Amino acid sequence: MTPLLRRLTTTCLLATTLVLPLGAHAGIRVTDDRGHRIQLAQAPQRIVSLLPSLTETVCELQACARLVGTDRFSNWPERVKTLPKLGGLEDAQLERIVTLKPDLVLAAVSARVIERLEGLGIPVLALEAKNLGDVHRVLEVVAQALGTPGAGDALWQRIEARMDAAARRVPAALRGRKVYFEVAAVPYAAGESSFVGETLARLGLGNIVPAALGPFPQLNPEFVLRAQPDVIMAVQHELTRMPRRPGWDRLRALLSKQHCGFPSLQYDVLVRPGPRLGEAAELMAGCLASLPPREPA
Repeated sequence: MTPLLRRLTTTCLLATTLVLPLGAHAGIRVTDDRGHRIQLAQAPQRIVSLLPSLTETVCELQACARLVGTDRFSNWPERVKTLPKLGGLEDAQLERIVTLKPDLVLAAVSARVIERLEGLGIPVLALEAKNLGDVHRVLEVVAQALGTPGAGDALWQRIEARMDAAARRVPAALRGRKVYFEVAAVPYAAGESSFVGETLARLGLGNIVPAALGPFPQLNPEFVLRAQPDVIMAVQHELTRMPRRPGWDRLRALLSKQHCGFPSLQYDVLVRPGPRLGEAAELMAGCLASLPPREPA
C-alpha cells in the first residue's frame, strides 16, 4: 500500500466510524444484487459510477450533479464527459476513486475493485441488469439509494410508454421476423432472454438465439449461417465487414439489405440496460420501418 493510499485509508475509516452507525429508523437502507445490505446515514452527495448504464440512471433520476467520477465509457449525458474517468470493470483506479471521497460507489457485480473499496469503508452498491425486469428493479434500487423512492418506478413507466409507441411503428409485415443482434464481432449475440431480446419481442420480432443459450452467448459463426436471420442488427462499422467473414456473404439478410447498422453513439443506447431503453426501442423501430420490401424467396 502506498503512503498516499495509507493516509486515505485512515481518513475513510475515520469517516465511516462517524457516518455508518444508524438509529433504528434513520438513514437509507438498500440491498444490492449480491444480497448485501448497504446503509447510508443520508442521501449520498458524492457518487462514483463505474458502469455507463448506472451513470445514465443517476442522471435521469435528476442526480447528475452528485456524480464526482465515472468509468471511462460513460459518455451520456454530455455533462458527464468532463468528470474524472476512473477505468473500467477490470482496471478501476482505486487511489483516484478514494481521493474523490465518494459516499457511494455504483458498480457492476463483476467489478474487481469492489472488495478493496469496501475494505476501505466506502459503500458499494453492486447491480446487474440482464433483462427488462432487472432494469426496472435497478432503476428503483438506485432511486431508493438516492433518497427518492418511487422515482425509479415512475421512470420505468415512461420507458414502457415509449416502447409501446415504438411497437406501433413496426410494419405489420415484419411481425415475427427473426433477428440476429450482434453485440461483439466474435460473434456474441443478444439472446431472447436478454434486455435486448426482450425489447425486440416487445416490437413483435423474434430472435435466432433461444433463451436456453443465455442472455449474451458466444456463437459459432456457422450457427448464424444456418439460422439465416430475416434481419441483422449491429453497430455500423461491423455490419459493413460482415460480408468478408467466411461464408457470411451468403446471408440473405445482407444480400437483400434487411439490416440495421447503427452509428456508435446510437448503438450505445441499444446495448446499455438503463433509462434510455425507450429510445432504444424507437431506434430499432425507425430502422425497421425504413427497410426496403423483402424480395420473395
